[in-house]
Amino acid sequence: MKEKYLINARIIDPKNQMDEIGGLIIDINGKIKAVGKKVANGNLPTGAEKMDLKRQILIPGIVDMRVFVGEPGYEYKENFRTLSNAALSGGVTSVVSMPNTSPVIDNVSMVDFLKRRGRDKSKINIYPAASLTKNIEGKQMTEFGLLKRKGIIAFTDGLKTVQNPQVMSRIMNYAGESGALIMQHAEDNILSAGGLINEGEVSTRLGLKGIPALAEKIIVERDLTFIEEYHCKYHIYKIASKKTLAVIKRAKEEGKSLSTGVSINNLSLNENDIGDFKTFLKLSPPLRTEQDRLSLINAIDEGLIEVIVSDHKPEDEESKRLTFAQAATGATGIETLLPLALELFHNDSLKLNKIIAPITSNPAKILGIDKGSLQIGRDADLCVVDINKPWVVNKDELLSKSKNTPIEDRKLQGQIIKTFRSEERRVGKECRSRWSPYH
Repeated sequence: MKEKYLINARIIDPKNQMDEIGGLIIDINGKIKAVGKKVANGNLPTGAEKMDLKRQILIPGIVDMRVFVGEPGYEYKENFRTLSNAALSGGVTSVVSMPNTSPVIDNVSMVDFLKRRGRDKSKINIYPAASLTKNIEGKQMTEFGLLKRKGIIAFTDGLKTVQNPQVMSRIMNYAGESGALIMQHAEDNILSAGGLINEGEVSTRLGLKGIPALAEKIIVERDLTFIEEYHCKYHIYKIASKKTLAVIKRAKEEGKSLSTGVSINNLSLNENDIGDFKTFLKLSPPLRTEQDRLSLINAIDEGLIEVIVSDHKPEDEESKRLTFAQAATGATGIETLLPLALELFHNDSLKLNKIIAPITSNPAKILGIDKGSLQIGRDADLCVVDINKPWVVNKDELLSKSKNTPIEDRKLQGQIIKTFRSEERRVGKECRSRWSPYH
């Protein structure tokens, strides 16, 4: 392939503290050769293959730390092919896949299967996570060392919390010794049992059992106590409560090592959006109060929350169009992650770099992967965004196999124009790079 030249773009790369008008050069191997204001039309070779981005935003490919894939076992909800198409339409080039499959990703053979399927069927980078406990039952920890050597990037029980403190202490002790990244879904199983939405006025009015904010806070406080003893890499997947933020702030002031994330759903919606039993808004953690939502946004601004995830969880429509108690939990979101996040820019809640960093450089740093930046020499995984383009979410136009979006008919401002990914293809015994535009 020839070198390619992207010019006349507003380049935003939080890791390298770059926000300037310029261009980017991709070499013949699909790597970034040069980036910034020095890459201008007048400095390029005669006859160069150029793409004028017309001052649109150029950012690193998005890294989504929490994505559920249907393979194996639930291919009717989502598979690697449909997931990658949906991801690329949303500017996402790398995802961490959850182990909540059938069978569960908790052994070496399943890891080999997942990596092989991801390589053969997906157009994006798939980083598999394995379960913390065998069969996600919360009773016996998995073989961290062996799974980590096989390429597992992190360990999580996905939808479930490790409730048993003895099991969790063993996990964190071993994780500290092995360098494994632990990602916890913080929700006390007993306090949240049978709960459907946030505990409060709305749950009372609708007659639905609520989930108290304490269910989240208690697990976080417990795990942070373990960190004092076992100094492991610890990430809380999704914070939803203002009460938990106070705990995290105190822990960081005390010098404890942890990172935190939040779902884009909890930044964009609150419990009032549930209205009269909108089951597409049955989520975990639940949508909480407007005060909680605003506190989460402020926490991103302050750096207490480092990561924003889509929490992409496809469910077939039949499983969502049931009574609230019977409906499945979760929503798709990988295609709308960035456009929804840009709402926070347009309403002056956050600056652009505060939005871009939690979906690019910050998750890449936590995961320890060579993604999420426009560093020279790295893969040319890129996303071009028209931040002002208006559009309306129509589930029938989404590329995900399942259409359970929580924001049907929502008017958004900001749309992904192109996604680029540098990928390796095996040709005979050689591995050759290819740089491809999508969308």
